[in-house]
Amino acid sequence: MKYLIISFVIIFQNSIPVTGVQEAQEIVQEESISKSTKVAFGADSSFYLYNGIGPYSLESRSARIKSALETFGDSEFDASMISIEKSTDENDIFYKEQFVMTVTAQDAKALGLSKNAATQYYTDMLLSFNKKEEKETLALKSLIINIGIALSIIILFVIGLRYFNRLFRLLYMKINGQKGKLLTGFKIKTYELLTEEKQVLFLTYVAKGLRLAVLILIIYLLLPVLFSLFPWTQDIATTLFGYILDPLKSIGSKFLDFIPNLLTIAVIWFVTRYILKVLLFFKDEVARGKLELPGFYPEWAKPTYNIIKILVIALSFIAIWPLLPMSDSEIFKGVSTFIGLLVALGGAGAISNVIAGLVITYMRSFKIGDRVKIGDVMGDVKEKSLLNTRIKTIKNEIITIPNSQMLNSHTINYTTANDEEGLILNTTITIGYDVPWRKVHDVLIEAALETEFIKKLPKPYVLQTSLDDFYVSYQLNARTREIHKMAVIYSEMHKNIQDKCNEAGIEILSPHYGAQRDGNHSTIPQEHLPDNYQAPWFRLKNITE
Repeated sequence: MKYLIISFVIIFQNSIPVTGVQEAQEIVQEESISKSTKVAFGADSSFYLYNGIGPYSLESRSARIKSALETFGDSEFDASMISIEKSTDENDIFYKEQFVMTVTAQDAKALGLSKNAATQYYTDMLLSFNKKEEKETLALKSLIINIGIALSIIILFVIGLRYFNRLFRLLYMKINGQKGKLLTGFKIKTYELLTEEKQVLFLTYVAKGLRLAVLILIIYLLLPVLFSLFPWTQDIATTLFGYILDPLKSIGSKFLDFIPNLLTIAVIWFVTRYILKVLLFFKDEVARGKLELPGFYPEWAKPTYNIIKILVIALSFIAIWPLLPMSDSEIFKGVSTFIGLLVALGGAGAISNVIAGLVITYMRSFKIGDRVKIGDVMGDVKEKSLLNTRIKTIKNEIITIPNSQMLNSHTINYTTANDEEGLILNTTITIGYDVPWRKVHDVLIEAALETEFIKKLPKPYVLQTSLDDFYVSYQLNARTREIHKMAVIYSEMHKNIQDKCNEAGIEILSPHYGAQRDGNHSTIPQEHLPDNYQAPWFRLKNITE
């Protein structure tokens, strides 16, 4: 605190008297006028004349006015005793019915005033005349009082500073006392971002920073108050106050100017909010099937609502943008242009995915939960957004497919086929020409009927899809309602086909064998062969005979 008091003393000693500066400025200004003379009266009152009048030169006119003023002595001028006689060309000033001076149009022109205003100027100069002794006495009394006020302020500041420091020491103790109570650390899931010790340390630093900021603000506000008590430092006080008041005035003025735009923005926001609420209500009604629109499907409700919502918000933003502060500044325009350029260059792929997502939505290729096959990926649709679609395969793999890629490939929806008579599962086997085709048909149909989750009606059927060089291709077709168990059904069907062919004595020799088998032993498992089965011999013939 002693350093603060020493700084006050240094500032007071180094301050330049404001009145001296003003007198120096006035002297410079007066010397700039080439033809003028000073008429001084009393201790500290004076005015200037710039031209003569009638037969009197500037010097003689000045002397006559000084002589008239000296007759009044050092007494103060009484405003009620001053009278003015006005005429077309000049105004005469009298004090106690005694002529003092004449104000002409040339005098007014030299002052840059009208004739009446110039007369009032000289009258005010007369009224400003006081006794020197009284002025000095009043100035001394005022100085003593102001010094007392300044000392009182400093003493109160020193006393208040002690309690100020005690208050913050108490705050530091309260912060440490909350360790383990209110300050129990901060976690994001399993990651501990702030421990108890770090929280206490952080809040202590915040309190110390607040203490320093408040102390600087108090000192900054205290200095202008002290400087304003003394004439020679009043300009410093005005400057310091201006550093705070000028920005506040500017902010307040701009805020008042912004109020009409703020009300307009509030109205736009209010209207936009309730428009979106109405759209949300109709979206929910359509999605639940309560409100039916011809040619409009319930699954279209959400994407259509999102599109309209974006358009409404965009229009509102366009309407609000010109009303925002600094919206017409060059910096604002430059930043908005830069952001738009980034979106245009970097968001081309994202925009193409969004457009593809909208197209796919309105194509109604699939919906959430459907079993689909997109390209080489088969699984259940788990999520569908504007950018991509997520598929969960039968191996529990989550595959994300961009919508633009889906638009360029074919999509098979197995669930929609199930809405009619069931999905037709098919598998193909090849059997040699030596086996009767009717027997193969019967065996395949029997294998399908014994497979779980295969419908008995309509009955499974077999198609002969091709007659190849070494075998015939038989395609087994069977219906099912259990779409999500396709892999299990195919596996069971193939097992049954193997078993039924083995039981019927049908060898599945396709594709054909390319190696000779010793003894031509059958490939049918041993348990399905007759007990007296013997492998046939090779038939050899001597071509020389």
